[in-house]
Amino acid sequence: MKLLVFSPFYPPHIGGLESHSDEFNKHLSQRDVIISVFTPRLPQDAPENETIHNNVTIIRFHAFEPIHNYPMPKFWLADFWRQWHSLSLENYDIVISRTRFFFPSLMALWYSHKHHIPLLHIEHGSDFARFNESMKTIFAKFYDWTFGRLILQSADCVIGNSYASADFVRKLSGRNDCNVIYRGTNTEKIENIELNHELQEKYRDKTIIAFIGRLIDGKGTHDLITAIAQLKRNDIITFIIGGGPEEARLKKMASEYHLDDQIIFFGNFPFNEAISILKTADIVVNPSYTEGLPTSVTESALCQKAIIATNVGGTPEVISGNGDGYLIEPKNIEQLKKKLSDLIDHPEKRLLFGQNAYQEVRNKFSWDYAMNQYLEIFSKLLDNKK
Repeated sequence: MKLLVFSPFYPPHIGGLESHSDEFNKHLSQRDVIISVFTPRLPQDAPENETIHNNVTIIRFHAFEPIHNYPMPKFWLADFWRQWHSLSLENYDIVISRTRFFFPSLMALWYSHKHHIPLLHIEHGSDFARFNESMKTIFAKFYDWTFGRLILQSADCVIGNSYASADFVRKLSGRNDCNVIYRGTNTEKIENIELNHELQEKYRDKTIIAFIGRLIDGKGTHDLITAIAQLKRNDIITFIIGGGPEEARLKKMASEYHLDDQIIFFGNFPFNEAISILKTADIVVNPSYTEGLPTSVTESALCQKAIIATNVGGTPEVISGNGDGYLIEPKNIEQLKKKLSDLIDHPEKRLLFGQNAYQEVRNKFSWDYAMNQYLEIFSKLLDNKK
């Protein structure tokens, strides 16, 4: 079986969708599935072509971002059209797109229609995109009600990576046949990463609060910084693990609050190093405004950390908020402060939350089970095609 996957981002670009895509391809390739991935060349020093996991070929086209985090092909380059034409020379069985909000999903729709190949769409989102700027949010909603809706309605099959995603698919497209398949986790890999002993020793007298993720609009990281400032506690230190376009604004914000010594910005790190830093934390906060199934929350649970996360999207499908972490409302800084204070003052509760979250995630998310479900759906799509 040969799959053509259109992905808006792919490693070495960093993010939850990227890690989901790569792990998905890795595990499918172990089932003798041959996969080609057509994706933007971001970052620009990423190789144009490479083969990974034995059966997975990555083809990266030159792209630009007219709006940050929204890549478009450089249509004016002959190289793009050479790569696009090369896709037609292969006999693919199924086309896969990821997240209706990105242009590569429109490319997938066009390709599948032109070549009469079934289109399977995997939806990672669970709500309309939300930004700090109202005009951006309005434009994003308009895009969803037109192009996003078209993709969801036109796909031969839609998979949601959470029940929240499936509900959003119903809301936007009217489809009631969206299947839900949870992603698996890198459990063994995460468990084998050692924590950063140097950092742990340096801040052994502090309660370490961490955020891990891309610093982009809508992640709510500035809410965490505001909450830290209003707590006015000298017994805490905050780690911001990740980089992105909001980094400079967040650093400026921390300086204005006189928190340069209490908030450390680590920037982007390879996976192992980022998890090593995350493992030193006592509390992990995910203050995002929208989510599909948040990778940072599953990874934090596998690190057995006490989690405070906004009750959005598929987050309550990872932690329930009942003895395995705290769920709070997005943008509610008072609520965030209250839960932070509680966990800072009660280390025994942090330990219990971390253990319970770990058991929940370890038992619930399995790549082997997910692959069996996907292969069954692939088989049905091919039977329908015949």
